[in-house]
Order: sequence, then structure tokens, then C-alpha cells
Amino acid sequence: MRREEAWLLEYLLLATAVLFVLITGVNDGGAVLAPAFREPRINLPAGGLLLVALVAVAPALFGTQVATTFVRRLVPFGGETGRIALAVAVLAALAVVLTLTWRGLPTSLTLALVGGLTGAGLGAGLPVSWGVVAGVLVAGLLAPFAGALLAYVLTGALALFPPSTGVSRTAYRAHWVAFPLLLFAYAVNDGQKMLAVLFAGTAEPGAAAGAVPARPWMLAATAGLFFLGLVIGLRRVGPTLGGALLPLRPLQLNVAQLATATAVIGSAAAGMPVSLTQSLAGAFVGAGLRQGYRRIRWQVAARIGAAWLFTLPSSLGLATLAGLLVRGIR
Repeated sequence: MRREEAWLLEYLLLATAVLFVLITGVNDGGAVLAPAFREPRINLPAGGLLLVALVAVAPALFGTQVATTFVRRLVPFGGETGRIALAVAVLAALAVVLTLTWRGLPTSLTLALVGGLTGAGLGAGLPVSWGVVAGVLVAGLLAPFAGALLAYVLTGALALFPPSTGVSRTAYRAHWVAFPLLLFAYAVNDGQKMLAVLFAGTAEPGAAAGAVPARPWMLAATAGLFFLGLVIGLRRVGPTLGGALLPLRPLQLNVAQLATATAVIGSAAAGMPVSLTQSLAGAFVGAGLRQGYRRIRWQVAARIGAAWLFTLPSSLGLATLAGLLVRGIR
């Protein structure tokens, strides 16, 4: 590759990484902060700043297993062809998610990225770790059901205690713990996809294998771009997930947050990327079912579910076609 082409590739990868982190903030920010739209005791600006701070520090403090799964374990994007395929994968995922985001539908950028990475690797002729891909997809598809089940069980357990007991009063005020824990869960799982793409877009072509490093400048850049995207997209996606799905009481809202955080942090510990948006939506439904299935706005739930079902095959197919194009050109 000539020097001019090498520089062009580096600029393309960097621009793609920057765009990805920015749009992640647009797509994920409002969805993660959705409980703040329903709970007046939660300060929305303070919650947003805490989320950005956790995105910056969580990978350095608690490891980068999820980021490593994205850029090391699914498909090895080394060499010239691999790095071009990586840019193709990210752009395909963004194209799908942007289409849904600007329609006010919170979809899974994590699922889109997995589909894009797999499709680009497949199209470009790179070795795809199908066992890892299958594990990630199973974890992602189970995420909303895990959130729903945990919220349903926890809500039922709390219903055994009269409202006047200390247990019920504590659960009612649990937003002081549940909401920060939810933000932390996002930072240690979903948030690492931003670090993964930024690292892959700026690493040397022959960078050594191993865990993705949590370099301070990468964490700072990730947090800054994520904050900008959050500000842009906050009011568009947040109310859709937080209010349109069902009217939640404070107790059920706290339960949904705790259930989601438990499921997502558990997945992060196993190095499996899952979507907090999916888990949270499932937990909302699980908590709402205890009040009666009629309280859930199933039409909205169906639209959100359709967006998830559209995300994976569309990003996979688009990235595969683009990967084939890259393979033919190279």
C-alpha cells in the first residue's frame, strides 16, 4: 500500500470510530437515562454527567473483557483488508441504527455491531469465530427475557410485604441505588463497544493480540464524544422507552433498574456484550406484568421488538455485501 493510501485508511478508520462513539451517545444515552424521565426524584443532568463519568473510568477500573470480545474474539481484523472490513462493519451497523433512532425507536447498537462485524468478516474472507458469535447472539437475544424474569420475580417478592413495612419503604426509595447501578452496568458492558471501536480504529495494523488496553486518552475521547451524542439524542429516544411502553410506579421502576443491572453486569463479567436497552425494556414489561398485562402498551412493545428483529439481519446482510466488495477490490 502506498503512503497516500495508508494515510487515507488511517483517516477513514479514525473518522469511523469518532462517528460511531458520537452516534452511540445519540442512540444509547436517552435509553439508559429513561428512568429519569419517569422518576422526578432523579436529577436528569446529574444522571447524565454520572453516566459520562462512568463510561470514562469503568473500563480502567473493572477491565475490558467486553471490548476484547468485540475486536479480538469475533473476527480478527488485522492487516490491510481486515482494517478496511472493520470500517465497513461499523458503518453498516451505524446505517441500520441511525435509520431506527431518528424514528424514535431505541434499538440495540450492540446487536447491530455484532452483525456488522460478523458480516464484514464473512464477506471479506476473514476467519469468523462462529462459536463466539453464537454465544454473543444467544446472550443478546436472552437479555430482554432475563430482565423481564428478574423484574417479575423481584416485584412478586416485594408484593409479599405490606406497603407499611420497612422493606416496602426501602424499595420505594431504592432509586438512590438502582439508578446509579444501572448506569454502571451500561458503562461496564454496552459502553465498552465504543472503546473497542476507537481502539481498533487507531491501533497499529500489527498491534499485538491480547486484552484491549484502557488508555487514558481513549477513555477521555470516548467520554467526550459520548456526552455530545447524548445531548443531541436525549429527548428523542429516552421518552419512548421510559414512558410510552407502560406507566410505571416508583417501586416497579426501581425493580426494573435493579433487574437490568444484575443481568447486564453478569454478562459483562463473562465477557459477553449484551444490550442494556433490550434488558431494560424487558424489565419494564416484567415489572408491569405484576400489575396486569393490560397496563403494557403492547403496540409500542411490538414496534420496539420489530426494531430489534430488523437490526441483526439487516446489519449482517449490509456488512456482508460491503465485505464482498472489499474482498473483490483487494
